[in-house]
Amino acid sequence: MAESQPTFSESWYRVANQKISLRQGVNARRQIFRSQRWIVLENAFNQQFFRLRPEAWAFVGRLRPDRTVEQVWKECIEKFPDAAPGQEAVIQLLGQLYKANLLLYDQAADTTKLFERFEKTRQRETQARLLNIMFARFPLFDPDALLNLALPYIRWLISPAGVLLWLAVVGAALNVAFQHVDDLQVQGQSALSPDNLPLLYLGLVLIKTLHEFGHAAFCKRYGGEVHVMGVMLMIFTPIPYMDASAAWGFRHRWQRVLVGTAGMVVELFVAALATFVWARTGPGTAHNLAYNMMLVASVSTVVFNLNPLLRYDGYYILADLLGLPNLGQNSNQQLRHIAERHLFGVKHSESPASGRREMAWFTAYGITSNIYRIIVFSSMVLIVADEYLLVGLVMAAVCVISWLIVPVGKLIHYLATSPKLDRCRPRAVTVCSLLAAVIVAFLVVVPLPYHFRAPGVLEAGQWSQTINATTGRIEAVLAPPGATVKRGQPLLQLSNRELEMEMKGARDSVIELDARIRQAMDREIANLKPLRAKLEATRKRIANMEADLAALTVRARNDGIWIGPQVTQMIGRWTPRGTTLGMVVNPASFEFTATVLQEDVNRLFTRHYPHAEVRMHGQAGEVLQVSHFRVVPAEQVSLPSPALGWGAGGEVPVAMDDPHGNKAAEPFFSVRGQVFSSTGKVAALHGRTGKIRFDLPAEPLLPRWMDELRQLLQKRYHL
Repeated sequence: MAESQPTFSESWYRVANQKISLRQGVNARRQIFRSQRWIVLENAFNQQFFRLRPEAWAFVGRLRPDRTVEQVWKECIEKFPDAAPGQEAVIQLLGQLYKANLLLYDQAADTTKLFERFEKTRQRETQARLLNIMFARFPLFDPDALLNLALPYIRWLISPAGVLLWLAVVGAALNVAFQHVDDLQVQGQSALSPDNLPLLYLGLVLIKTLHEFGHAAFCKRYGGEVHVMGVMLMIFTPIPYMDASAAWGFRHRWQRVLVGTAGMVVELFVAALATFVWARTGPGTAHNLAYNMMLVASVSTVVFNLNPLLRYDGYYILADLLGLPNLGQNSNQQLRHIAERHLFGVKHSESPASGRREMAWFTAYGITSNIYRIIVFSSMVLIVADEYLLVGLVMAAVCVISWLIVPVGKLIHYLATSPKLDRCRPRAVTVCSLLAAVIVAFLVVVPLPYHFRAPGVLEAGQWSQTINATTGRIEAVLAPPGATVKRGQPLLQLSNRELEMEMKGARDSVIELDARIRQAMDREIANLKPLRAKLEATRKRIANMEADLAALTVRARNDGIWIGPQVTQMIGRWTPRGTTLGMVVNPASFEFTATVLQEDVNRLFTRHYPHAEVRMHGQAGEVLQVSHFRVVPAEQVSLPSPALGWGAGGEVPVAMDDPHGNKAAEPFFSVRGQVFSSTGKVAALHGRTGKIRFDLPAEPLLPRWMDELRQLLQKRYHL
């Protein structure tokens, strides 16, 4: 929190006799932030804004070309003795207004100084573009005249009638999307394919152009001006952008918030129209372009525009709702203040926050936004590198420079030259050196617990599926489900009237053939051989039918518990041959079969794993101990149970060409081990899924991360 400034200053003589005033074209507007009144100065020349408290405005608003700074200050002291700013506060205020090019001096050299400040500002902007090249902006033209021509239509669309139209169209499009959700997922698999990239980029340009015109239209609707439209590089991809910062001068908060949400509103409306086109067209250019516009609108809205942790629409909306302009800049200043005050011992370091609430917001936002930015951009680098390795490597190099090399260079420059550290520079250097040493030692030397998890399925040591070996109708359940049965014990009784009648006919055929053979022995010896062959075939058919009749009694294949949860409901149902009716599970021992990816199984091959435990889904609080491991030394693609795959709600990706969900998308290794429960509280059921945790020897983080990075490069990019 800023400390109160002294009334008098030793440097007052430098500005006391200066005749200073605000430049022509600087507009002042009142605004309410967090129930407090502020004055916002707008520089119409460059669309920049400067916020003042009413006490500071009482001084700035009295500045005239024919009055000195001291005359104005003394007048404020006389009229507002309790609220007038002190000399030190006036000096700082004038310095800030000077840097913002808002002041007019009576000196002839003012034009030269103004040009010099303009050149410095442009150099800083150019430097910022180079440092943030993946999101650099290049202005091209002034769209204000075009917006003036479209203003009558804009006023009609931004009205209650327009709101009703938007709700109706977007609601209908959502209904269509839910009806075709499977088709949307399938088409999304080829979104980054080379054939689709031109249409994806075209859809991106169309959506973002309309997005930016949405901001500009809402800004124009409420009296603002938009004078800049250009191209922004987003991850090296040129897309349009507009500068609608004039909305910051609006007096009402809801107008500023509407301008911030306008782009997303337009995106969703256009995506809704594209949904109708996509649903009503077959494969082709129009169909694919409509899908890409839907994809761009949904992904960009959630990941970028709506998320306040990146400096897009959501950021400005959050800052306005909280009444905290320059939220990102102040958050970084707050983090610097914390370091200066508590680590470096800078006593005069000032926080940009005016209270504990703002301090908490700035600190939390500064930490979370930087972490989220790294996560999002790293994920985008991996996604792009999957399709275009060279582009991904360039992006990764830019990220390393922006996030590591440049900050370290700035830190070194700050430690060496910052005036704030004049009295505590040795302490600051020592603290930074110690922190760097501690971080390096922590990453390289300190061993930390090391484990990984893998999904799997619980299987009994001895079990068999109960199926009917012949077609028939279920007549009775001979052993109740859940009962303990012996091998060969009858479980179900089936019937097949057609088979019984066919058996009776076959036996009658045997009697007939015996009679014909005896007759042929006396009169037609030439017919004996075919008659005997037919008799033999009939007897074999009878033997097969007898086996089928015997199979109508379904028996247990092994000792265990008879599990048939639905067999009682199947009485009277006709079941084809091979229908699964249940299983017989021997509960004496269970085995857990885990699906371990190649990068994880290497750790099991090369290191001793002293301990592992299994937790079943639905009973995560109970632990099953594992013993007698064995790794099957061969890659597999068939899952031990479909319940592990995506199709059944599991977490293992399955191949798109397998409709049954039994084939994994990438090879894995099976790790099997016997399990037992020390408490007996875990319900051990055959086919139940869970996760196994392997505890490996403790290891520092940096070697672990290097192994994972090397495996990632080998697996995904074959480097």
